[in-house]
Amino acid sequence: MNIEAFLLCDCATDTVGKLNILGAFDTLFAKKMPATHPSCTIATRVRFQRTQQGTHQINIKIIDQDGQSIAPKLEGSINVKVAENADSASYNIILNIQRLKLENYGEYRIDLNIDNQHLASLPFYVKQPPN
Repeated sequence: MNIEAFLLCDCATDTVGKLNILGAFDTLFAKKMPATHPSCTIATRVRFQRTQQGTHQINIKIIDQDGQSIAPKLEGSINVKVAENADSASYNIILNIQRLKLENYGEYRIDLNIDNQHLASLPFYVKQPPN
């Protein structure tokens, strides 16, 4: 497996296998805490080799700087199939998040696990707006 993209963004879509991403970011600004971010998306593109065909379990966690989960675990599965005339296949995973509650300023992290194997971490920060 190869992670080709793992982004926090304003929105993303999949159009016949094409991953469309709008507004990738790593910092949110909030005037006061706690804060609620109205809407964002985790966009992921994973490439699987022919030998990795079959069902794979996906698990994404959003955690604070103390390692505590700040949202329900996002879990699911995909069934990977590689076309006969190809060596690999890519899969887009798009998770829309509504009303993400953030209790404190600081660093947060999104962890991506496939088949109970940690494959990527994506840090993001919540800060006070610059003056």
